[in-house]
Amino acid sequence: MTSFISDVLNHLQQRGVDFSELTIILPSKRAGNFLRNELSKMVSKSLFSPEILSTEDFVEELSQLNPLSGIELLFEFYEIYQTHSSPETKESFDDFLKWASILLQDFNEIDRYLIDPPAIFNYLSAIKDMNHWSLSPEKTPLMKEYLAFWKSLHLYYSELSAGLISKGLGYQGLLFREAVENLENYIQSNPGKQHIFIGFNALNEAESRIIQELLHNEMAEIFWDTDDHFITNKKHEASYFIRHYLKSWRYLKSSKLKWSFNHYTTEKNINIIGTPKSVGQAKYIGEILSELDLKERNQENTALILGDENLLMPVLNSIPKTIDKINVTMGFPLKSIPLASLFERLFLIHKDGKTSFYYKDVVELLSHQYIMPLFYTKEGNSAEKVIKDIQLNNMIFLTEETIANLCQDNQTLVHLLFGAWNKDPMEGLRSCQNIILKIKEQLDLTREANKLGLEYLFKFNEVFNVLVALNKKYSSINSIAVLFSLYKQILSQETLDFQGEPLEGLQIMGMLESRVLDFETVIISSVNEGILPSGKTQNSFIPFDVKLENNLPTYKEKDAIYAYHFYRVLHRAKNIYILYDTETDGLNAGEKSRFITQLEIEDVHKLKSMIVSPRVPKYQLEPKVITKTDSVLNSIRLWAQKGISPSALMTYIRNPIDFYSEKILGIKEFDDVEEVVGARTLGTIIHETLRELYAPFVNQFLKVETIKSLIPKINEVVEKQFKIQYRKGELNKGKNLIIFEIAKRYVNKFLDMEINAILKGDVIKLLAVEQNVETLLEFKELPFPLKLTGEIDRIDECNGVTRIIDYKSGHVFQNQVEIINWEDLTSDYKKYSKSFQILMYAFILNKEKAFQDPVQAGIISFKNLSAGLLKYSQKDKMGPGAKKDPLITKESFQSFETELKKLILEIFDPKIDFIEKEV
Repeated sequence: MTSFISDVLNHLQQRGVDFSELTIILPSKRAGNFLRNELSKMVSKSLFSPEILSTEDFVEELSQLNPLSGIELLFEFYEIYQTHSSPETKESFDDFLKWASILLQDFNEIDRYLIDPPAIFNYLSAIKDMNHWSLSPEKTPLMKEYLAFWKSLHLYYSELSAGLISKGLGYQGLLFREAVENLENYIQSNPGKQHIFIGFNALNEAESRIIQELLHNEMAEIFWDTDDHFITNKKHEASYFIRHYLKSWRYLKSSKLKWSFNHYTTEKNINIIGTPKSVGQAKYIGEILSELDLKERNQENTALILGDENLLMPVLNSIPKTIDKINVTMGFPLKSIPLASLFERLFLIHKDGKTSFYYKDVVELLSHQYIMPLFYTKEGNSAEKVIKDIQLNNMIFLTEETIANLCQDNQTLVHLLFGAWNKDPMEGLRSCQNIILKIKEQLDLTREANKLGLEYLFKFNEVFNVLVALNKKYSSINSIAVLFSLYKQILSQETLDFQGEPLEGLQIMGMLESRVLDFETVIISSVNEGILPSGKTQNSFIPFDVKLENNLPTYKEKDAIYAYHFYRVLHRAKNIYILYDTETDGLNAGEKSRFITQLEIEDVHKLKSMIVSPRVPKYQLEPKVITKTDSVLNSIRLWAQKGISPSALMTYIRNPIDFYSEKILGIKEFDDVEEVVGARTLGTIIHETLRELYAPFVNQFLKVETIKSLIPKINEVVEKQFKIQYRKGELNKGKNLIIFEIAKRYVNKFLDMEINAILKGDVIKLLAVEQNVETLLEFKELPFPLKLTGEIDRIDECNGVTRIIDYKSGHVFQNQVEIINWEDLTSDYKKYSKSFQILMYAFILNKEKAFQDPVQAGIISFKNLSAGLLKYSQKDKMGPGAKKDPLITKESFQSFETELKKLILEIFDPKIDFIEKEV
């Protein structure tokens, strides 16, 4: 394959042109590297390189102005805006930023297309005036302000342009306008200079005039990269601009077009591949590259063009290991680097000038991958200690002083992170720069392993240096919010460049970077509507019809640009893979691109179309299985010796894997900060409140007067238990205040229930509250005794019958404490867990001190207090008419022991693995 650049250079060489005397202008700087490479292969002797410029460089030279960055342009514009705005209507810099960028883009377009500024701005103002006519002769203040803004546009433009030119500066459009103004002087000053324009397509009016004037003065040649197939088709978007130039350029009417080839219609292997989602495309690209089995030479002739540049990282992770050299032309967005989240979080917690910080923000900062290592001391990591204290004490909001007290060894670092920026941008910038230095000191300890991290730091240090310089130069940065907006704007434009040899290996690039370049194998991703082409986007103050009238580009021209670039990369390619996302719904999703439909309808090439799914390793979710090795069995024995509780056995019934993790391995459930009092904490508070209230009356008969004397104490005791259980959590407002009142009401209603029971004639003797019980149990199948343990909320006698009572703060109903078949007791957690728990409590008590008479066991549900004590019952059958026996007899204990034995022996059985259940 001979590339377009190579064709142009060969043509010039055959004409005997002295390359050293040429100025070659290309659409991009990247194309210059390829041109130099082709030229070095072509010449056989040493020569001075021609001057190779991108369009921007050439225009900058013509204009004699220095380009101004977009951020600095905003500041220059704001100074003009302030000068010509009244104090009543003047907006803050933060609000100004929301619309200024759009207006500056319009200024840019007006200059690039050499539109007469007074004419278009006066026209816009007149349109707005007509649109806002009113029957009332007097306009409202809002209407006056709105119309005044449109009338000020020309003033803003002219003042900004004049001010920048006086400083020798300019934005891109102004550079183009000035380049046209200076063109005549340039031509007179360089009469013998020859310019070669290579590979251009969509020219703005300024570029068009510059090239035409140089052509007219015989100081230039222009080489187009187009194809006869598109030129002869009067409706094809790919030749939209070339056809326009053929009609309108005087030079092209008298000179032959250089060049229109016939490469597109040559035989090609074109594959149209639909695959779901962006990641699916990335994975399938990896499969294509594996199948191509690229050798070193073929790698350089293969281009991977990303329609959506957000695919870069998934694609890089999908490239097969056989491809050893890669050249990535686009940079990695700085906003996607982990360090970006650190500074964004810092700006977010400081931008409002608060001195108290939400615990999640504090935890996120302290646990950040670049911050956590800074807190290591000889005694351990103090950041981890702070996080544990926050979680343990339910600390929702923290001040710098609070954090510093929890972290005595790192006072300076705590101040950098949480010290007040006092709404002073410079103070915030200093803190960020000092944090960068702290991180650098840490990374320098293991420099070889942290080269990438240090590169990140260097780039972010540059960003903050720019912000410091802007802050010193302009007075508009007067708040942290403005600083944060600027930080985000700079970050969105900055990239971390990949290092590599630009002419070696697989070439990964965006569509615009493929200009003038040719490859034998081309893979194009994300060929969907809204991406290729980008579709209708009207981000402008200038209405569509006004743009048409003034020959300003609209979405139609942008679509034509994408069409040209898409078809141009196909011209000389032999193997083409076009991928699109088959998912038409969801974020950033779109239909298959019209470019693919055009390829299918034109029928120039035989297309291989397919819908595929990337080869993702099949993952079948299988239940976890833990084999009971000697080590596991030994751990089970140690667990049993500490005490077997009903909750542990219920965990096993629910899911053996959870039992293994929590009880055998000792892995505790993560306790996060309770912003709102949780159900478990509320239950504990109610339990402890009743224990404290009733403890003085153990072994006494309860009387109405006794219970009534407890009612005034409820508030004090509940509050005390909240402070113990909820620690430093906030109780005086929000949902927690409601829960506090609910807890008091639960206790109050419970006491009312007791009083009503006594008034109805029940004789209640309190035997124990929050009673820890245990007993030893021996099975002949096991060589050691087992210890059963439990904590019973309440034991009493009611009318001579012993009752074992468990409190539940949630909903419980009668059918949840009833059983029919004993065999079901250990098989269904949802139905029988509560029955199992109270039966085991009764069983342990009976083992320690055998009951002479039948006993009762039951649950008091605080969300179902009206039901009273929900007594355990054994039913003789299902459905209505079933007989219920609420008494636990000796036979009941024997039946329960049989089921308990089966369950415990199953846990100890080495042949029965721990197998995960669906919960």
